[in-house]
This record gives sequence, structure tokens and C-alpha cells, in this order.
Amino acid sequence: MATAGYGVFGIDYEGHGKSMGARCYIQKFDNLVTDCDQFFKSICEMEDYRNKSRFLYGESMGGAVVLLLHRKDPAFWDGAVLVAPMCKISEKVKPHPLVVSFLTKVEEIIPKWKIVPTKDIINSTFKDPIKREKVRKNKLIYQDRPRLKSALELLRTSMDVEDNLSEVRVPFLVLHGEADTVTDPEVSRTLYERSASTDKTIKLYPGMWHGLTAGEPDENVELVFSDILAWLDQRSRHWKPEERVRPPLEPENKHHQEASKKITCATSSNGAESPVPVSPHGQPQCGCSFLCGLGGQPNQHQSRM
Repeated sequence: MATAGYGVFGIDYEGHGKSMGARCYIQKFDNLVTDCDQFFKSICEMEDYRNKSRFLYGESMGGAVVLLLHRKDPAFWDGAVLVAPMCKISEKVKPHPLVVSFLTKVEEIIPKWKIVPTKDIINSTFKDPIKREKVRKNKLIYQDRPRLKSALELLRTSMDVEDNLSEVRVPFLVLHGEADTVTDPEVSRTLYERSASTDKTIKLYPGMWHGLTAGEPDENVELVFSDILAWLDQRSRHWKPEERVRPPLEPENKHHQEASKKITCATSSNGAESPVPVSPHGQPQCGCSFLCGLGGQPNQHQSRM
């Protein structure tokens, strides 16, 4: 994405990557959201980026973070890219309800214990065997059993996101592999159908797994990124200062009425037709944008940031 000219900024969550804290221990999911909100907005306040388009990007758990960031400040962001978002934990990897009930009773006693029974997520995420082994050798990637409180926080967050899909109003692109057994592609369909966004696009990839941008064969990864960049290019623009003063959000029912008037059909990358919106103002100018949520350095030789 940086090579394509976008400024890209990322953050390691507390307890993840190179950040401090117990490895993959999430005491409260909202802490991650608050950290991202403060960090990404600090980027937006910098002089070089004040008039650029602001896109959020999140994969898997990051998709839930993106949706909660949008909920925290609905008018701030110009769009979101959601790759296999954690809108719901798949029933295929979710612990039995009796197990969840028992663990909930002891979460404050042993919050950091690695006792949650679960399948090997790496085996379910990365289809390409070479990439799968490369991930296993990465010491920054947590490969132990989920910590008790972390697992319950993820479960509660996914249920909260699923229950509030109708509150999503940001323009978004959601991408999901139809063979994903980690996060449920059907919930991405539900997000598309129930959200109040008037600019929304869904891409479903037959046969692809959870790791769309890192675990698929190279040709599949290139296809996914080409779809993402095409969506971003159509919506990137330069903002005038006065345009950043936005009117209050319209009532939800009006959003649904407008959406029903602006939906048409377009052929997706897999050849299937899916409904996508037609912008009432035509396509905005390309360029002048940046993404928050994806790790990497901004490209210093391009002009779209």
C-alpha cells in the first residue's frame, strides 16, 4: 500500500508485537480501542495529514477494533477496509457454552492463565504451507493457548459488534474468504446487509481462508490487494479545511431509505454479482489519503498521503 502511494501507520496493541505487557493479555478490549483512537488521531492532527482522507484498516481482531473506533467517533473517519473482520467468532472454533460459563466464573481469579481450549489458529489461517511455517518461526507471534480473560474479552467484543451492526455508517469495503473457519463470512454478509452505510462493498473469495493478505498463495494475495487499492483509489481525495466541519448524522431510517435508492449490481473479482452503491456525487478525486491500522512506514516518494 505504501508502494502505491498511501501513507500507512500502525500500532502494536498492548501485549502484542513489540509493545510492553503480558503476551496477548487483554484486560479490557476497550483499552486497545482507546490506544488506537489516541494514536491515529495524533497522526491526523499533524500538519502534513490534516487535509488527507482518513481510512481505517483492520484484519480479523483488528476489524473489530476498526468498527469500535468508528462507533467511538462516527463522523471522523472517511472509510474502512475490513479483512475477515471479527464480527463473530466462528462456531467451529468457539468453546462449548458450558465451558464459557465455567471460565466466566473464574476469570477474575486466574485472568492470565493459558487454559482456554481451542484449535490451532495458525493451521486454520494460513493456507500456503511455506507461509504457515514462516509464521510459526516468528517469535513475535503468540502461539500458546489463549489467556482466560483475553479469550472472554474477544468473545464479548465479537458479540457486541454483531449486535450493533446496524450502527455502522462509515463507507466500508469488507473482504472475506468463503472457506474461513476462524471468523464467519456469513457475518460479513450480515454486516453488509444490516449496516446503515450508503457506500458499502463486499468481496467474497471462494476457497480462500482467513489469512487473505498473508496466508494465501501469492496470486490470491495480489488479487485481494488489487481489490483494496481499487476501492481506496476511488475514494481518496484532498479535503478543504471547511469540509471537515460535518453536519450531524442523519437518522438511521433515512440512511436505510437512501441506501435502497443507491444500490446497484457490479461484478466482483470472483465473477459473481453483488450489490454495491452508486455515489450521488460521482467518484471523488484519487490520491491524498492515508490508512491507520496497518503496520509499515509511509512512502516518502509518493504524493497520496
